[in-house]
Amino acid sequence: MLQAAAFYILAGTAVISAFMVVAARNPVRAVLFLILTFFSAAGLFVMLGAEFLAMLLVIVYVGAVAVLFLFVVMMLDVDFAALKEGFLSYLPLGGAVALALVGILSLTGITWVVSDTAGAALQTPVPPEMTNAEALGSILYDRYVFFFQLAGLVLLVAMIGAIVLTLRHREGVRRQNIARQVQRRREEGVELVEVKSGEGIG
Repeated sequence: MLQAAAFYILAGTAVISAFMVVAARNPVRAVLFLILTFFSAAGLFVMLGAEFLAMLLVIVYVGAVAVLFLFVVMMLDVDFAALKEGFLSYLPLGGAVALALVGILSLTGITWVVSDTAGAALQTPVPPEMTNAEALGSILYDRYVFFFQLAGLVLLVAMIGAIVLTLRHREGVRRQNIARQVQRRREEGVELVEVKSGEGIG
């Protein structure tokens, strides 16, 4: 009874806060609702016995990503009124896409049938001497290591693409030339000055 109540409280909080992320007009409040959503999802992971995933969700997403979003939103002087000026012109197209997505999800939910062998294939028993982190690592780095490396490659390509798209060479900016620094001689960097007694360096 207590577990069911905790599940419904965490699940309801996650759904409501996720809706408020989209519905909130203030971007700072939207990020705060996003943090609340992450905490609620972490609580659900703990109830499922996945403490390692809950810890990653709190440390990585709440401690890094969401806080970074909050700092960026608070530091940037964004004119949100100007961004929302053309909202009504895109409303018919956005509504049509939203209705199409709702129809697809509804059709999928109606026609979804659980196979009798699906539960037995997914519920692989974990040995009692193996911890949650060890079980997750054995699945990622043993059974699905190819897909794990492929996901890392996709993220690497996305990072390189973002760097290439945002890199701009500006004129008049001094840049580091490593080859010139290595080839630099002592005469080019050291200057001997003879200072007479009682006089300073002009």
